Amino acid sequence: MTAAENERYSRQILFPGLGVEGQERIGRAAICIVGCGALGSFQAEALARAGVGRLRLIDRDYVDYTNLQRQWLYDESDAQNESPKAVAAARRLRQINSHVLVEPLVKDMTPSNAEELASDFDIILDGTDNFETRYLINDLSVKLKRPWVYGAAVGSYGVVMPIVPGRGPCLACVYPEPPAGAQPTCDVNGVIAPVTASVAALQVALVMRLLSGWEGFASFIQTIDVWQGVNKRLSAGPPDPDCRVCGSAGEFRFLDGRKRTPVSLCGRNAVQLHENARPLDLWALAARLRPLGVVRVNEFALRLSVPKYDVTFFPDGRAIVKGTTDVGVARSVYAQLVGS
Repeated sequence: MTAAENERYSRQILFPGLGVEGQERIGRAAICIVGCGALGSFQAEALARAGVGRLRLIDRDYVDYTNLQRQWLYDESDAQNESPKAVAAARRLRQINSHVLVEPLVKDMTPSNAEELASDFDIILDGTDNFETRYLINDLSVKLKRPWVYGAAVGSYGVVMPIVPGRGPCLACVYPEPPAGAQPTCDVNGVIAPVTASVAALQVALVMRLLSGWEGFASFIQTIDVWQGVNKRLSAGPPDPDCRVCGSAGEFRFLDGRKRTPVSLCGRNAVQLHENARPLDLWALAARLRPLGVVRVNEFALRLSVPKYDVTFFPDGRAIVKGTTDVGVARSVYAQLVGS
């Protein structure tokens, strides 16, 4: 490290768990953050301040006023301009630490692009808001033998789990299937900023510990309720030899999937659709949709505002229909605007 780096990270270097060697490992590390919402935006800022070498930010969404209550890095101008989260986050991170290589990608991680997006990184961080993507990351982690850190938060409750293939259980060992039935969401149950910040901070601490060398690693599940002031930790146990992902079956059901299912976006009263597998020409689509309502378009997205709904189209063919959480209604709106 240079003298300037030694000074900049001096308080971090003084911490016995890191030292000079740990800081050098952090400086060489490449971290992929999937999702730049409440968890991912905090993770990105903390890692940039810690001096991580390379950050890839993957997010499919744009900044909304409802995000500002709990999502770091963004301000009112980002919401007003409907800036893509990955782009807005990268802009701010470069002001925080110009020595970190930041790569923003306005994309959704899917079975078709997951390996391309994350295969070149040391650790994958979960900043997502749905189980489908988390199980996709878990499949990818086991296949590539890359660690990842699971995290989730809703209301005042959060959970964290470090996953290191070959050294502990994977997500499917502990939770063989995604939860059945309706689950608590930000839309219904709300969420407070202290819990998302706490979960993300725990995730970043685990990343730093993994990078600095974690002898005697043993996986665990940590839960926290910031409102009640309760913090619990329990062992995740050993890997399950019969696990469908990391066990004898070696089945990557989510990574091998051909098509993503619609996803309701946390706190957004919106549904994301993958109805169109072909790229969209946003400028041509804008010309066609202008008679229907207010259209705003740039290189990242096209936004159409009509009575009851706001629809955002992305170049990769995705769309976000805001104004409903009903997948059938969202698909109907999409079909009326673009065709089925």
